[in-house]
Amino acid sequence: MAQLGDHVRAKALLRSAAQAFGKKEAVARARCVVAEAEIALASRDLAWPAKALDAARATLEEHGDRVNAAHARYLEVRRLLLIGRLDEAERALAELYPTPFPPALTAVHELVVAGIAMRRLRAKAARAALARAESAARHAGIPALAAEIESALLVLNTPAARLIEGGAERLLLLEEVEALLASKAFVVDACRHVVRDESKVVSLAKRPVLFALARALGEAWPGDVSRDTLIARAFRLKLADESHRARLRVEMGRLRRMLRTLADVSATKRGFALAPRRACEVVVLARPVEEKHAAVLAFLADGESWSTSALALALGASQRTVQRALDSLAAACKVQSFGRGRARRWTTPPMPGFATALLLPAPLAFD
Repeated sequence: MAQLGDHVRAKALLRSAAQAFGKKEAVARARCVVAEAEIALASRDLAWPAKALDAARATLEEHGDRVNAAHARYLEVRRLLLIGRLDEAERALAELYPTPFPPALTAVHELVVAGIAMRRLRAKAARAALARAESAARHAGIPALAAEIESALLVLNTPAARLIEGGAERLLLLEEVEALLASKAFVVDACRHVVRDESKVVSLAKRPVLFALARALGEAWPGDVSRDTLIARAFRLKLADESHRARLRVEMGRLRRMLRTLADVSATKRGFALAPRRACEVVVLARPVEEKHAAVLAFLADGESWSTSALALALGASQRTVQRALDSLAAACKVQSFGRGRARRWTTPPMPGFATALLLPAPLAFD
């Protein structure tokens, strides 16, 4: 039933089966729990009880069913990866050794390794893991698994970001983004809302006005930006008066203090200019598609159907905030829903030609 797409019916049948097994059939009951968790993950029901899955895994290990116990662990790791908890996913993955497992589980293991590597912007490691996953999937002979690996490979071969430099723009693959962040350039990262050079990272994720100013200065480098343009970009005002210019001076002072170890922000006759202290060039790294609700679209772009509660959990936002974003996207015909009440799900076709790794909210690892 799950393979036919009727996840609700499949979960109901599994629960009925689990109840039908007696206390002496603990292994069978545990396998039902694991199967239900797999369906929940496929249907993006991320609120399923992790403790129940952990208990089922412990039961399977106790009775020697190591393959299904490992499968339960991989389900939990994939859930952690999906909601951006990469550190926890890596710790859980470190407890698993895929060598004695059948090819299907080996492929799943390598898929998780690749997923973490892509989110960490380690393209070479991701490609190597996907090559191993592809080999294991061929031995397993499971078309759905092969299709998932093919989809992951597609992410590595499509643009993941835009580079804005000297007034020109070009698209970057994941490898190119990785190389850029490892270079000596001064990078204003509009994907993660940080400013960085080769030795230091300053986060402006909670300071949207300061980041808007930093991005405007980065896009104009080596030139300056007029005060009126900065006011329009940071405060979203078309007309400026003396009070707005005074506020701009205050915000520029704050930005200067935030970036004091990375760059100098100086006043000019026309406005303000950015001058990096160590780097020889300034670039802006932007999302491949500028969209107000890009994070929501990034999750929906996997082609699966999501509930509002699952999106809220993955994004770390309230359901009300997520619902407002979905309503806005639906009005623009960018998403669509089906079902009612708690069964309501949201979906959208994948964004053509763009990877979504940089749209997702998990933090990068800055080595």
